[in-house]
Amino acid sequence: MGATTLITVAPTGAESAKADVPALPVTLEELVQTAKECEAAGAAVIHVHIRDDDAQPTLDLSRLKDTVRALRESTGLIVQLSTGGAVTDPYEDRLRVLDAEPDMCSLTCGTVNFGDDVFMNPWPFMVDLYQRTQEREVVPEFELFDLGHVAALNRLLDKHGLPYGGRVHCDLVMGVPGGMPGDARSLVAAVEALPEGATWSATGIGRTSLPVLLAALSADGHLRVGMEDTVTFARRQPVTANVQLVERAAQAAHLAQRPPMAPADARALLGIKLR
Repeated sequence: MGATTLITVAPTGAESAKADVPALPVTLEELVQTAKECEAAGAAVIHVHIRDDDAQPTLDLSRLKDTVRALRESTGLIVQLSTGGAVTDPYEDRLRVLDAEPDMCSLTCGTVNFGDDVFMNPWPFMVDLYQRTQEREVVPEFELFDLGHVAALNRLLDKHGLPYGGRVHCDLVMGVPGGMPGDARSLVAAVEALPEGATWSATGIGRTSLPVLLAALSADGHLRVGMEDTVTFARRQPVTANVQLVERAAQAAHLAQRPPMAPADARALLGIKLR
């Protein structure tokens, strides 16, 4: 088997309002339908934020458990829950996400200015979350918004050992106002600083989504796409569904002669526990 590309879809996020972005999947039904479409188009991982009945971001544990169960029953996707939630969520709620028993969770390696807000990830919280992932046998994906986050990741691994599953997988989140820019130079600098043997994907926020996608493929990286990261497909052209972004990523991966990776291969790559 030749080289393949891991595609993660992040369909919802916590930032966009349903009123502004009608195509955003916010109900469990919409999320499951999105997941099925995106798996068929080449996604292997789904990065999940959920909403309440008013389409507001929530970390409600029973809803998270229902979501994990529904996605497992309906798809073969690796279920990765966000422990970031919305920038206003308290640390306890973010830690409790692991009680929903996802395959993976996000673990952001530092605080970052996030538009007008601050996304807080102080060192003690990072360590607490990391040690809980090791105990619960949940594979973390290390979210890196800046070069300082790469240094913090190296420090975390030096002090607390490898994650559950023994594989280090990172996601470079680029183009957030306050984080590293979404360009090829920044991507190369971040990748060069990653721990030896780490695998990585990259995602470009907003208008950086295509430059980052192309730079990641050219540097042998993997991809994350979705309406959490961009709601515009092209200039003045809104995204109509997450599958549009996954299909474009899959086309680019085929063009790079590294077609989309199947979920079973992704589980082996990431060291995911069978649940």
